[in-house]
Amino acid sequence: MTGTLTELVVAVAAMIVSHFAISSTGLRAGLIAKLGEKAYLGLYSLLSLVLFVWIIYAYRHAPTFPLWDATQTHHWIAVVLIAPASILYVVGLASPNPTAVGADQKLLAAGAVGIFRITRHPFLWGTALWAIAHMVSNGEGSALVLFGGMAALALIGTRMIDAKKTVALGAAWENFAARTSNLPFAAIAAGRNHLAVGEIGAGRLLGRVGLYIVLLIVHHYIFGVSPLPF
Repeated sequence: MTGTLTELVVAVAAMIVSHFAISSTGLRAGLIAKLGEKAYLGLYSLLSLVLFVWIIYAYRHAPTFPLWDATQTHHWIAVVLIAPASILYVVGLASPNPTAVGADQKLLAAGAVGIFRITRHPFLWGTALWAIAHMVSNGEGSALVLFGGMAALALIGTRMIDAKKTVALGAAWENFAARTSNLPFAAIAAGRNHLAVGEIGAGRLLGRVGLYIVLLIVHHYIFGVSPLPF
């Protein structure tokens, strides 16, 4: 059965709208008040899973059509982007997150360290760079919709989190934001922070580099396409 590009667009749009309409607005608080936090998180996770499965199904069945010739240069750009993306994604996910729901004042006060010196949204920037890398290396319409939508969701998410936290946490968030940046390395370049690899952990960084190399090698066997431009 052949799907349509329209179905993929609708599926990606549904994921983006559901994320911002539910988790990033007052609707979230209302649902938690009525259902309880555990029930809300369970239902929201289920909805996200259903939408994710729909997106994958729609992408696998959508027609492909080239938008640009994905040359070796495009593949090299993707390979280079995936390296910092994997570090930001994994280290950000594994680090105590001062931008997370329920982050207390103590975590915010100490949070402008480690990976958060680079960006206060490492997980989302890792996701965005990963999506952009796949969009560039594929060079076709369905991939542009899927990975472009994921990149947009991540990058818009960083701005929306900043806006919500400013309102919710006031001076504590403003102090944290003054010592960090949304754009990676912007606070360091401006002299508001400095890079401290030791806080991230040289061992953890080497481990992420090793994982990155392994993923480059096994990508072909898992997804049927080699990310290497040779």
